[in-house]
Amino acid sequence: MASTQARLGQQALALLDVALRVPCIFTIDVIFNSYYDQGSGWAGATGKVLVRVMGVLISTVVLLLSQKALFKFYTLFLAVLLGSAAVLINYYATSHIDFYSAYCKAALGFRLLPRNGTTLWLGMAAVQLMFGIGYVFLLNLQSVFAALVVLDIMIPLWGMMIELPADVRHMTAVVSGLALALNTAVCLAMRLKWFYYSCRYVYLLVRHMYRIYGLQLLLEDTWKRIRFPDVLRMFWLSRVTAQALILVYVVRAVRKESGDAAGGATEGSSDAQGYLFSWDVFWDLTSNLIISGCDSTLTVLGMSAVISSMAHYLGLSILAFIGSTEEEDKRLGFVAPVLFFILALQTGLSSLDPEERLVRLSRNMCLLLTAILHFIHGMTDPVLMSLSASHVSSFRRHFPVLLVSVALFILPVALSFALWHHYALNTWLFAVTAFCVELCLKVVVSLTVYGLFMVDGFSNVLWEKLDDYVYYVRSTGNIIEFLFGVIMFGNGAYTMMFESGSKIRACMMCLHAYFNIYLQAKNGWKTFINRRTAVKKINSLPEVRGDQLRDIEDVCAICYQEFASSARLTPCHHHFHALCLRKWLYIQDTCPMCHQRVYVEDDGRDRAAFSNNNGGYAAPQDAVAAGPPVQGENPHGQPVAELLPNGAAAGAHAAGGPAGLDDLVEDNDSIEYDEDEWGTQNGSTPIEEEYINDDTDSTED
Repeated sequence: MASTQARLGQQALALLDVALRVPCIFTIDVIFNSYYDQGSGWAGATGKVLVRVMGVLISTVVLLLSQKALFKFYTLFLAVLLGSAAVLINYYATSHIDFYSAYCKAALGFRLLPRNGTTLWLGMAAVQLMFGIGYVFLLNLQSVFAALVVLDIMIPLWGMMIELPADVRHMTAVVSGLALALNTAVCLAMRLKWFYYSCRYVYLLVRHMYRIYGLQLLLEDTWKRIRFPDVLRMFWLSRVTAQALILVYVVRAVRKESGDAAGGATEGSSDAQGYLFSWDVFWDLTSNLIISGCDSTLTVLGMSAVISSMAHYLGLSILAFIGSTEEEDKRLGFVAPVLFFILALQTGLSSLDPEERLVRLSRNMCLLLTAILHFIHGMTDPVLMSLSASHVSSFRRHFPVLLVSVALFILPVALSFALWHHYALNTWLFAVTAFCVELCLKVVVSLTVYGLFMVDGFSNVLWEKLDDYVYYVRSTGNIIEFLFGVIMFGNGAYTMMFESGSKIRACMMCLHAYFNIYLQAKNGWKTFINRRTAVKKINSLPEVRGDQLRDIEDVCAICYQEFASSARLTPCHHHFHALCLRKWLYIQDTCPMCHQRVYVEDDGRDRAAFSNNNGGYAAPQDAVAAGPPVQGENPHGQPVAELLPNGAAAGAHAAGGPAGLDDLVEDNDSIEYDEDEWGTQNGSTPIEEEYINDDTDSTED
């Protein structure tokens, strides 16, 4: 219970912290969007610029304050606000002879207080008393000064109650206001020391973090500390909500006036309600809100924060639906807003006219939707491949991923059909269509590879051509995707030269050319070369078939499956499936069992065949022709168990091959030899120097 209350308290403080930073964003947004008159002379222009700079600077400082300093700042600000409200009420009440009529106009006709008499003054006294107590409490004044401040606020009201002359009442209100302003100034001046040390502490902290961690980590820490995405999100939502209320009020007022002018007030009000909820009015209101929601850089950032939240929860929902737990797939909440903001900057969204801004925003949202679908495909493809490769037969496990994959194929088709049905061909429509076709191609490739793996999983025979078919399918998809990248680069170049060129668009084209064209071509060519080299290595190894294959009585040490039709024999006399060994050679050029090089050049084949990088001694070519060594012995007839310390031979046999021999390699230093055995091997041939040289060569390889 206590932990729950503490957690709720922390959440409330975090919400209050975010809410108190939002007015700073509003202030900066108003300053940047306010009209700037340049015809007021250099002195007036300089003053306006200074006011703007000071406003932005103060708002930025308050935005970056720590939570404790922020609460203290707003405490002082609220105290000043209450004192100012009390002074204005006293001055306004003493400046009007008919106070109640002026009050009614100020209150928009709502009867919050009685019309006149004693209860009116009692109500005003209660309001002023609350303001005075709040002012004293926030400034934490002592009892004597607190009583004097409350008395100072109440004196003008007492003058009105005893009906002093108008000039005297006015003078009393002015003196009371000056006294309260002087007290406020003294209290704030006494806290200048705290303000100075707070600013100095922030400066020293920022300088320390910059020197120790660098600018990037400093910005990331500040971003998280002030909860800037939440601040932007609340700023945008509160701004749109306020504008929505104003628009609804204006529509109702206009409709009511038009109904009254027609002579039917009652009918006009009923029609107004129906008109408010009609589709046309709803669409007009929504369009106006969307247009005003991206009319500045800060509002675009706020909309990006809202999109970030929506994309984040969408990504989490899809991950939970398909059963993925990859942390890298939870970045949709970061990718989507960044892409939206880049598109907004690239197209100059906030500087466009309202109608053109709405059209451009809708186009950007279509591009963003296709990018999100591409990212979702990147989330589902690894899950689809893992399910097919692991031979999971549960329908409940496969159905969600297949459903998302089918949806990723249908949605781009539907989007392209709708856009082509309503719009003529242009560069934007061409780009969206290309992205949709590319996504459909990716889905088809993923489902095809998934089907191949599933067929292989239900087959009882090793499908040696499976890797080739998967490579052909993926290569075809990658080539078509590369061609789409080149076409999109040409489309972007045409747009930049003839439609809307900008520096941001040029930078994005450079990034597209590097990541989606150059790197993709480089990686594809590298994969092709590695595959061709692996095939060349496999073809250079002898193939074992027929009776020799049946005499092996062993399994492939990579896949642990029996040899059905053929096997490849390495120079170190280990047998593997050709397909398994080719996959292994994609990674490294050594035997999985003993780590001797599998493929060597012709000029070094004779020498390398007699030694490996573990000090073992491979048999010569005539020994290869004689047949494989006896199981349990090394190529020289020496039992393997004698070379393994502390019963490691049993561990190697239980491990099934490569894993156990890895332990042998790790424990190679602990193998003990007799002096005679180390000095001579296979009779009286000294091999110490040759062993050292060969080991050095193999290490360099």
